[in-house]
Amino acid sequence: MEDASPSRTALRVARLRALHQFSPQAALFRDPYASAILGDAAPSAPELEQEDEHGRRMRLFVAARARFAEDWLSLAVRRGVRQIVVLGAGLDTFSLRNPYPDVRVFEVDHPATQAWKRQRIAEAGLAEPTDATFVPVNFERQSLPGELAAAGLKPNEPSFFIWLGVVPYLTHEAIFATLGYIASVAGSEVVFDYSEPAENRDAAGRATLAFYAARVAAIGEPWISFFVPDELAKSLAEAGFDDIEDLDSGDIAARFTRSPGNKSNSGGHILRARRSV
Repeated sequence: MEDASPSRTALRVARLRALHQFSPQAALFRDPYASAILGDAAPSAPELEQEDEHGRRMRLFVAARARFAEDWLSLAVRRGVRQIVVLGAGLDTFSLRNPYPDVRVFEVDHPATQAWKRQRIAEAGLAEPTDATFVPVNFERQSLPGELAAAGLKPNEPSFFIWLGVVPYLTHEAIFATLGYIASVAGSEVVFDYSEPAENRDAAGRATLAFYAARVAAIGEPWISFFVPDELAKSLAEAGFDDIEDLDSGDIAARFTRSPGNKSNSGGHILRARRSV
């Protein structure tokens, strides 16, 4: 991503969330601001008729990961967590939809993407939420812990981190530096998605990976990090997390259809990790 340009993948994800609102599966993830924040770039209902299998799979995964993250967040709030950090927020609208009046939201993103988002909020005639703080961070030049503390995050109190659609674009070193920071405070929790390497996937998963990897690479935002689930779980435990829940594509489908999971592996995962003590 160029320093002066917003993330193009952030726009694509926002369009998928907006398109999902027109779909038969819209109840999976409701977002009344998804189209408004896109303005003229918002999709229309007829675009669903042009959706191919790759597009349908990705749209449902984007909706599912947001739903799971916010379901897990609600449990964290019940436990007393009062700080939410959205990492790589893009055009995510949680801060506009935040149902927790006593919870503070910190949105972290690249300065160019964040400026673009705030412009979109203003052009849509929406008010910036008073309980949200925008934290522009260039990860190549600035410290995430330092910038969050400067923005008002209480570093010794637990936080819930939503980190969706970001991990595949980062190096392992950057990923585990962030995870180590999150695990440094007892009670802190993170939800992120990740992908398995091609050799771990079934045929459909390999085809999906090849299709989307080529697309994001073509716009200069390639996927560079993949994980084997057992190895990732071990690394998370070593980082300090002691409560880990990892859902693969079969698990995700089973949760929402209330049917037994299947043995297929398309390669996409949604993971929740917490340091409980």
